[in-house]
Amino acid sequence: MPRISFDVLKAEFKRILIKKGCAEDIAELSATLIAETSADGVYSHGVNRFPRVVEYIDKGYIKLNARPVKVDGIGAFERWDAQLGLGNVTAKLSMDRAIELAHDNGIGCVALRNANHWLRGGSYGLQAADAGCIGICWTNTQPNMPAWGAKDRRIGNNPFIISVPRQGGHVIVDAAMSQFSYGHMEAAKLRGEQLSVPGGYDEAGNISTDPDKISKTWRVLPIGFWKGSALSILLDLVATVLSGGRSSFRVGQLGGDEYQLCQVLIAIDATRIAGQDFLASAVEEVLADVKASERADVGQAVRFPGEKGPRLRRENLEKGIPVDDGVWAKISSL
Repeated sequence: MPRISFDVLKAEFKRILIKKGCAEDIAELSATLIAETSADGVYSHGVNRFPRVVEYIDKGYIKLNARPVKVDGIGAFERWDAQLGLGNVTAKLSMDRAIELAHDNGIGCVALRNANHWLRGGSYGLQAADAGCIGICWTNTQPNMPAWGAKDRRIGNNPFIISVPRQGGHVIVDAAMSQFSYGHMEAAKLRGEQLSVPGGYDEAGNISTDPDKISKTWRVLPIGFWKGSALSILLDLVATVLSGGRSSFRVGQLGGDEYQLCQVLIAIDATRIAGQDFLASAVEEVLADVKASERADVGQAVRFPGEKGPRLRRENLEKGIPVDDGVWAKISSL
Protein backbone atom coordinates (compact mmCIF):
# COMPACT_ATOMS: atom_id res chain seq x y z
CA MET A 1 0.00 0.00 0.00
CA PRO A 2 1.84 3.14 -1.20
CA ARG A 3 1.87 6.42 0.71
CA ILE A 4 0.88 9.43 -1.37
CA SER A 5 1.66 12.97 -0.22
CA PHE A 6 -1.25 15.25 0.70
CA ASP A 7 -0.38 17.69 -2.10
CA VAL A 8 -0.19 14.98 -4.78
CA LEU A 9 -3.46 13.41 -3.63
CA LYS A 10 -5.27 16.74 -3.55
CA ALA A 11 -3.87 17.73 -6.95
CA GLU A 12 -5.10 14.46 -8.48
CA PHE A 13 -8.61 14.95 -7.10
CA LYS A 14 -8.65 18.52 -8.38
CA ARG A 15 -7.27 17.54 -11.81
CA ILE A 16 -10.03 15.00 -12.34
CA LEU A 17 -12.82 17.31 -11.14
CA ILE A 18 -11.66 20.09 -13.46
CA LYS A 19 -11.34 17.61 -16.33
CA LYS A 20 -14.99 16.67 -15.70
CA GLY A 21 -16.00 20.33 -16.06
CA CYS A 22 -15.80 21.61 -12.49
CA ALA A 23 -15.04 25.29 -11.82
CA GLU A 24 -11.58 25.85 -10.32
CA ASP A 25 -12.78 27.21 -6.96
CA ILE A 26 -15.30 24.41 -6.40
CA ALA A 27 -12.72 21.78 -7.45
CA GLU A 28 -10.19 23.29 -5.03
CA LEU A 29 -12.62 23.17 -2.09
CA SER A 30 -13.88 19.65 -2.82
CA ALA A 31 -10.37 18.26 -3.40
CA THR A 32 -9.09 19.85 -0.18
CA LEU A 33 -11.92 18.33 1.87
CA ILE A 34 -11.37 14.85 0.40
CA ALA A 35 -7.61 15.05 0.97
CA GLU A 36 -8.11 16.26 4.56
CA THR A 37 -10.51 13.39 5.24
CA SER A 38 -7.89 10.96 3.95
CA ALA A 39 -5.14 12.63 5.98
CA ASP A 40 -7.25 12.17 9.11
CA GLY A 41 -7.31 8.43 8.49
CA VAL A 42 -10.94 8.25 7.29
CA TYR A 43 -9.95 6.61 4.02
CA SER A 44 -13.36 5.00 3.55
CA HIS A 45 -15.00 8.42 3.07
CA GLY A 46 -12.03 10.12 1.43
CA VAL A 47 -9.75 8.61 -1.19
CA ASN A 48 -11.62 5.28 -1.32
CA ARG A 49 -14.91 7.07 -2.04
CA PHE A 50 -13.61 9.33 -4.81
CA PRO A 51 -14.17 6.88 -7.71
CA ARG A 52 -17.86 6.69 -6.66
CA VAL A 53 -18.04 10.49 -6.82
CA VAL A 54 -16.75 10.40 -10.40
CA GLU A 55 -19.23 7.64 -11.25
CA TYR A 56 -22.10 9.82 -9.99
CA ILE A 57 -20.78 12.79 -11.98
CA ASP A 58 -20.82 10.64 -15.11
CA LYS A 59 -24.36 9.45 -14.35
CA GLY A 60 -25.55 13.05 -14.04
CA TYR A 61 -26.50 12.81 -10.35
CA ILE A 62 -23.91 15.43 -9.38
CA LYS A 63 -24.17 18.89 -10.93
CA LEU A 64 -20.57 19.97 -10.55
CA ASN A 65 -21.01 23.73 -10.52
CA ALA A 66 -24.32 23.96 -8.67
CA ARG A 67 -24.34 25.91 -5.42
CA PRO A 68 -26.97 25.84 -2.66
CA VAL A 69 -29.78 28.39 -2.87
CA LYS A 70 -31.90 29.64 0.02
CA VAL A 71 -35.54 28.60 -0.14
CA ASP A 72 -36.90 30.26 3.01
CA GLY A 73 -36.20 30.75 6.70
CA ILE A 74 -37.52 31.75 10.11
CA GLY A 75 -35.15 33.53 12.51
CA ALA A 76 -32.03 31.43 13.03
CA PHE A 77 -33.42 28.59 10.87
CA GLU A 78 -33.03 28.46 7.09
CA ARG A 79 -34.04 25.95 4.42
CA TRP A 80 -31.71 25.59 1.42
CA ASP A 81 -31.68 23.56 -1.81
CA ALA A 82 -28.33 21.95 -2.71
CA GLN A 83 -29.37 21.64 -6.37
CA LEU A 84 -27.43 18.34 -6.55
CA GLY A 85 -24.05 20.05 -6.21
CA LEU A 86 -20.93 18.24 -5.01
CA GLY A 87 -21.96 16.85 -1.64
CA ASN A 88 -18.95 17.94 0.40
CA VAL A 89 -19.03 21.45 -1.10
CA THR A 90 -22.74 22.06 -0.46
CA ALA A 91 -22.47 20.69 3.10
CA LYS A 92 -19.44 22.87 3.84
CA LEU A 93 -21.16 25.99 2.52
CA SER A 94 -24.28 25.15 4.52
CA MET A 95 -22.30 24.78 7.75
CA ASP A 96 -20.61 28.11 6.92
CA ARG A 97 -24.10 29.64 6.90
CA ALA A 98 -25.13 27.88 10.12
CA ILE A 99 -22.01 29.30 11.80
CA GLU A 100 -22.86 32.81 10.57
CA LEU A 101 -26.37 32.44 12.01
CA ALA A 102 -24.92 31.15 15.29
CA HIS A 103 -22.58 34.12 15.63
CA ASP A 104 -25.57 36.43 15.13
CA ASN A 105 -28.17 34.52 17.18
CA GLY A 106 -26.30 32.07 19.42
CA ILE A 107 -27.59 29.18 17.31
CA GLY A 108 -27.99 28.56 13.60
CA CYS A 109 -29.63 25.74 11.69
CA VAL A 110 -29.59 25.02 7.96
CA ALA A 111 -31.73 22.21 6.52
CA LEU A 112 -30.58 21.13 3.08
CA ARG A 113 -32.48 19.15 0.45
CA ASN A 114 -31.53 17.69 -2.94
CA ALA A 115 -28.03 17.01 -1.63
CA ASN A 116 -25.47 14.44 -2.67
CA HIS A 117 -23.42 12.23 -0.35
CA TRP A 118 -21.35 14.57 1.82
CA LEU A 119 -18.46 12.06 2.18
CA ARG A 120 -17.17 12.46 5.79
CA GLY A 121 -19.82 14.10 7.95
CA GLY A 122 -17.20 14.76 10.62
CA SER A 123 -15.66 17.43 8.38
CA TYR A 124 -18.57 19.74 9.15
CA GLY A 125 -18.48 19.03 12.87
CA LEU A 126 -14.78 19.95 12.88
CA GLN A 127 -15.61 23.04 10.82
CA ALA A 128 -18.06 24.22 13.47
CA ALA A 129 -15.59 23.49 16.27
CA ASP A 130 -12.86 25.44 14.46
CA ALA A 131 -15.25 28.42 14.61
CA GLY A 132 -15.72 27.99 18.38
CA CYS A 133 -19.12 26.36 17.97
CA ILE A 134 -20.72 23.12 19.02
CA GLY A 135 -21.58 21.32 15.79
CA ILE A 136 -24.53 18.97 15.31
CA CYS A 137 -25.32 17.55 11.89
CA TRP A 138 -26.72 14.51 10.19
CA THR A 139 -27.85 13.19 6.82
CA ASN A 140 -30.32 10.62 5.64
CA THR A 141 -29.28 7.93 3.16
CA GLN A 142 -30.77 5.42 0.78
CA PRO A 143 -32.51 2.49 2.54
CA ASN A 144 -29.48 0.41 3.52
CA MET A 145 -30.37 -1.11 6.90
CA PRO A 146 -33.25 -3.23 8.23
CA ALA A 147 -35.38 -1.79 10.99
CA TRP A 148 -35.01 -3.71 14.24
CA GLY A 149 -36.81 -7.04 13.91
CA ALA A 150 -36.83 -6.91 10.08
CA LYS A 151 -34.75 -8.60 7.39
CA ASP A 152 -35.23 -6.27 4.42
CA ARG A 153 -33.66 -2.79 4.27
CA ARG A 154 -36.12 0.06 4.63
CA ILE A 155 -34.27 2.63 6.79
CA GLY A 156 -30.93 4.42 6.39
CA ASN A 157 -27.82 4.23 8.53
CA ASN A 158 -28.11 8.05 8.69
CA PRO A 159 -24.74 9.27 10.08
CA PHE A 160 -24.91 11.65 13.07
CA ILE A 161 -22.13 14.04 14.14
CA ILE A 162 -21.66 16.11 17.29
CA SER A 163 -18.55 18.13 18.12
CA VAL A 164 -17.29 20.35 20.96
CA PRO A 165 -14.43 22.83 20.41
CA ARG A 166 -11.18 22.21 22.27
CA GLN A 167 -7.67 23.60 22.00
CA GLY A 168 -5.29 20.83 20.99
CA GLY A 169 -7.92 18.71 19.25
CA HIS A 170 -11.70 18.89 19.17
CA VAL A 171 -13.98 16.31 20.76
CA ILE A 172 -16.12 14.75 18.05
CA VAL A 173 -18.33 11.76 17.34
CA ASP A 174 -19.08 10.83 13.72
CA ALA A 175 -21.22 7.70 13.79
CA ALA A 176 -23.49 5.90 11.37
CA MET A 177 -26.58 4.33 12.91
CA SER A 178 -25.22 0.96 11.78
CA GLN A 179 -22.47 -0.69 13.82
CA PHE A 180 -20.15 -0.15 10.85
CA SER A 181 -20.67 2.15 7.87
CA TYR A 182 -20.56 0.57 4.42
CA GLY A 183 -17.44 2.62 3.71
CA HIS A 184 -15.74 1.17 6.79
CA MET A 185 -16.67 -2.35 5.70
CA GLU A 186 -15.38 -1.70 2.19
CA ALA A 187 -12.06 -0.46 3.62
CA ALA A 188 -11.78 -3.57 5.83
CA LYS A 189 -12.50 -5.77 2.80
CA LEU A 190 -9.74 -4.03 0.81
CA ARG A 191 -7.31 -4.73 3.67
CA GLY A 192 -8.45 -8.36 3.92
CA GLU A 193 -9.53 -7.85 7.54
CA GLN A 194 -12.48 -9.00 9.63
CA LEU A 195 -14.54 -6.48 11.58
CA SER A 196 -13.56 -6.02 15.22
CA VAL A 197 -17.05 -7.01 16.43
CA PRO A 198 -20.08 -8.50 14.64
CA GLY A 199 -21.52 -6.02 12.15
CA GLY A 200 -24.43 -7.87 10.55
CA TYR A 201 -25.65 -11.11 9.02
CA ASP A 202 -24.38 -13.33 6.20
CA GLU A 203 -26.55 -14.97 3.54
CA ALA A 204 -27.21 -17.96 5.80
CA GLY A 205 -28.64 -15.64 8.47
CA ASN A 206 -25.66 -16.03 10.80
CA ILE A 207 -24.17 -13.13 12.73
CA SER A 208 -20.87 -12.22 11.07
CA THR A 209 -17.67 -10.19 11.23
CA ASP A 210 -17.01 -10.69 7.50
CA PRO A 211 -17.48 -7.30 5.76
CA ASP A 212 -17.89 -8.85 2.31
CA LYS A 213 -20.64 -11.25 3.40
CA ILE A 214 -22.52 -8.53 5.30
CA SER A 215 -22.35 -6.09 2.37
CA LYS A 216 -23.97 -8.67 0.12
CA THR A 217 -27.02 -9.07 2.38
CA TRP A 218 -27.44 -5.39 3.43
CA ARG A 219 -28.40 -6.82 6.85
CA VAL A 220 -26.20 -4.54 8.95
CA LEU A 221 -26.73 -4.30 12.69
CA PRO A 222 -27.97 -0.95 14.02
CA ILE A 223 -25.96 0.50 16.89
CA GLY A 224 -27.58 -0.39 20.21
CA PHE A 225 -29.91 -2.76 18.33
CA TRP A 226 -33.44 -1.29 18.61
CA LYS A 227 -32.07 2.06 19.83
CA GLY A 228 -30.06 2.64 16.66
CA SER A 229 -33.04 1.62 14.56
CA ALA A 230 -35.25 4.14 16.38
CA LEU A 231 -32.64 6.91 16.09
CA SER A 232 -32.29 6.26 12.36
CA ILE A 233 -36.02 6.66 11.80
CA LEU A 234 -36.23 9.87 13.85
CA LEU A 235 -33.16 11.44 12.22
CA ASP A 236 -34.67 10.73 8.80
CA LEU A 237 -38.04 12.19 9.81
CA VAL A 238 -36.57 15.40 11.24
CA ALA A 239 -34.27 15.97 8.24
CA THR A 240 -37.15 15.35 5.81
CA VAL A 241 -39.61 17.63 7.62
CA LEU A 242 -37.13 20.49 8.12
CA SER A 243 -35.71 20.43 4.59
CA GLY A 244 -38.88 19.58 2.67
CA GLY A 245 -36.90 16.96 0.75
CA ARG A 246 -36.86 13.22 0.22
CA SER A 247 -37.06 10.72 3.05
CA SER A 248 -34.94 7.55 2.91
CA PHE A 249 -38.11 5.86 1.64
CA ARG A 250 -38.36 8.33 -1.25
CA VAL A 251 -34.61 8.12 -1.96
CA GLY A 252 -35.10 4.37 -2.28
CA GLN A 253 -37.52 4.96 -5.14
CA LEU A 254 -34.83 6.57 -7.32
CA GLY A 255 -33.56 3.28 -8.71
CA GLY A 256 -30.91 2.08 -6.28
CA ASP A 257 -28.40 4.94 -6.31
CA GLU A 258 -27.98 7.43 -3.47
CA TYR A 259 -28.68 11.08 -4.23
CA GLN A 260 -31.28 13.80 -3.52
CA LEU A 261 -30.58 13.43 0.22
CA CYS A 262 -31.61 15.62 3.17
CA GLN A 263 -29.08 17.06 5.63
CA VAL A 264 -29.30 19.19 8.77
CA LEU A 265 -26.37 21.34 9.95
CA ILE A 266 -26.54 23.11 13.31
CA ALA A 267 -23.99 25.40 14.98
CA ILE A 268 -24.18 26.73 18.56
CA ASP A 269 -21.80 29.52 19.54
CA ALA A 270 -20.36 27.77 22.60
CA THR A 271 -17.50 30.21 23.04
CA ARG A 272 -19.80 33.21 23.32
CA ILE A 273 -22.44 31.42 25.39
CA ALA A 274 -20.15 29.68 27.88
CA GLY A 275 -17.12 31.94 27.73
CA GLN A 276 -13.73 30.66 26.59
CA ASP A 277 -12.40 29.99 30.11
CA PHE A 278 -15.40 27.96 31.32
CA LEU A 279 -15.66 26.10 28.01
CA ALA A 280 -12.01 25.04 28.16
CA SER A 281 -12.00 24.11 31.86
CA ALA A 282 -15.25 22.10 31.66
CA VAL A 283 -14.07 20.14 28.64
CA GLU A 284 -10.61 19.41 30.07
CA GLU A 285 -12.06 18.36 33.44
CA VAL A 286 -14.36 15.79 31.86
CA LEU A 287 -11.72 14.43 29.49
CA ALA A 288 -9.13 14.15 32.27
CA ASP A 289 -11.59 12.13 34.34
CA VAL A 290 -12.28 9.81 31.37
CA LYS A 291 -8.55 9.34 30.74
CA ALA A 292 -8.03 8.46 34.42
CA SER A 293 -10.29 5.40 34.05
CA GLU A 294 -9.00 2.03 35.20
CA ARG A 295 -8.18 0.14 32.02
CA ALA A 296 -9.98 -3.11 31.28
CA ASP A 297 -6.96 -4.05 29.14
CA VAL A 298 -3.63 -2.60 30.26
CA GLY A 299 -2.44 -2.60 26.66
CA GLN A 300 -5.45 -0.64 25.39
CA ALA A 301 -5.73 3.07 26.18
CA VAL A 302 -9.05 4.68 27.07
CA ARG A 303 -9.61 7.40 24.48
CA PHE A 304 -12.10 10.20 24.16
CA PRO A 305 -13.90 10.61 20.80
CA GLY A 306 -11.72 12.33 18.24
CA GLU A 307 -8.49 11.89 20.22
CA LYS A 308 -6.52 10.02 17.57
CA GLY A 309 -7.48 12.35 14.70
CA PRO A 310 -4.74 15.00 15.17
CA ARG A 311 -2.05 12.31 15.62
CA LEU A 312 -3.11 10.49 12.46
CA ARG A 313 -3.15 13.73 10.48
CA ARG A 314 0.38 14.65 11.63
CA GLU A 315 1.66 11.17 10.75
CA ASN A 316 0.00 11.10 7.34
CA LEU A 317 1.13 14.62 6.44
CA GLU A 318 4.69 13.67 7.38
CA LYS A 319 4.87 10.18 5.83
CA GLY A 320 2.19 10.37 3.15
CA ILE A 321 -1.35 9.02 3.10
CA PRO A 322 -1.67 5.23 2.69
CA VAL A 323 -3.76 4.40 -0.37
CA ASP A 324 -4.77 0.95 -1.58
CA ASP A 325 -2.94 0.03 -4.83
CA GLY A 326 -6.18 -0.77 -6.64
CA VAL A 327 -7.85 2.45 -5.54
CA TRP A 328 -4.85 4.56 -6.56
CA ALA A 329 -4.64 2.86 -9.95
CA LYS A 330 -8.33 3.53 -10.54
CA ILE A 331 -8.02 7.21 -9.56
CA SER A 332 -4.87 7.73 -11.64
CA SER A 333 -6.62 6.33 -14.71
CA LEU A 334 -9.64 8.63 -14.47
